[in-house]
Amino acid sequence: MVAHSAKRSSSEALHDAGTGTARPHLLARWLFIVAGLVIAIVTVGGITRLTESGLSITEWKPFLGALPPMNEADWQAEFELYKQIPEYTQINGPAGMDLAAFKTIYFWEWVHRQMGRVIGLALLLPFLWFWLRGAIPAGYKLRIGALVALVGLQGSIGWWMVASGLEARTDVSHFRLSVHLLTALFLLGGLVWTALDLRRFGQRPARFTGLSIAVLAVLFIQLLLGAWVAGLNAGLASDTWPAMQGQFVPEFDTSRGALWALTHDPFLLHWLHRWWAFVALAALIVIARKVKPVQRGASIALNATVGVQVILGILTVLSGVAIWIAVAHQTVGALLVVAFAWAAHALGRQE
Repeated sequence: MVAHSAKRSSSEALHDAGTGTARPHLLARWLFIVAGLVIAIVTVGGITRLTESGLSITEWKPFLGALPPMNEADWQAEFELYKQIPEYTQINGPAGMDLAAFKTIYFWEWVHRQMGRVIGLALLLPFLWFWLRGAIPAGYKLRIGALVALVGLQGSIGWWMVASGLEARTDVSHFRLSVHLLTALFLLGGLVWTALDLRRFGQRPARFTGLSIAVLAVLFIQLLLGAWVAGLNAGLASDTWPAMQGQFVPEFDTSRGALWALTHDPFLLHWLHRWWAFVALAALIVIARKVKPVQRGASIALNATVGVQVILGILTVLSGVAIWIAVAHQTVGALLVVAFAWAAHALGRQE
């Protein structure tokens, strides 16, 4: 009798204020699919960066830019635009880049941008359809709408990042690159968290615990350092581990001040990223142990991803930043964000 009453109240909670019947589990599956697309674009973004492809498309055409060059004249026109930026005049031009080589780097940047468009449509169109059918539960329209808006903002951030490398620089600003990457990871965490809440619709949404906030701060620092290392190509500062330059702490440039060194020096940032990783490892193991009695799967996922991530980080260094190892490192970083969101959400259900 009690179970029957609970079932009725849960069923009644699924109705969305006279506009139709809410479909929280369907919405959760949809958001998990979009989260998978975000992981994929983070992977392709890593390839784009590592192949130095990000500046190959020098114009931002959110709608008209969906089609690639369709004939040889179009390709030549795109190549001529690329020839005007410092990356070509100072690096690739003197190295003898031809049209065939340009097509290769153009491919990865074009794929990256198309995936961004796909993610935008994969969020916006179902969101509108679910809204019109009254399938979004009360309290979730604003949350999901904010995620849709964040995708649009991410597109603008992406162009803001690219624009930093078109006039005076031969690469993009590592600060803007970090904003672009961390926004994608924030979107990923938001999608997973919201999907997990929807799977438990009818119960109180999860909240961040004090432990989760502390671990998130540690993880954020590591992700930020990783983005700066990527933007400055600081992974190439050393191909030995654990020592750098034959010593534990490498020499780094402090002539322009400690703050400049902390935000610009590739040797210092590489060193900080490789050793802060173990602070993050310890913090994530703590939360994994804490969540184990509540959600064993989240604990296993978190332990596995952080362990693999540390190993991939070391292998990336030892391989001299071999592209596919480095790409795997970035992809597992995104999976680590998912695992953390899962674990933090499970803990937040107990508060």
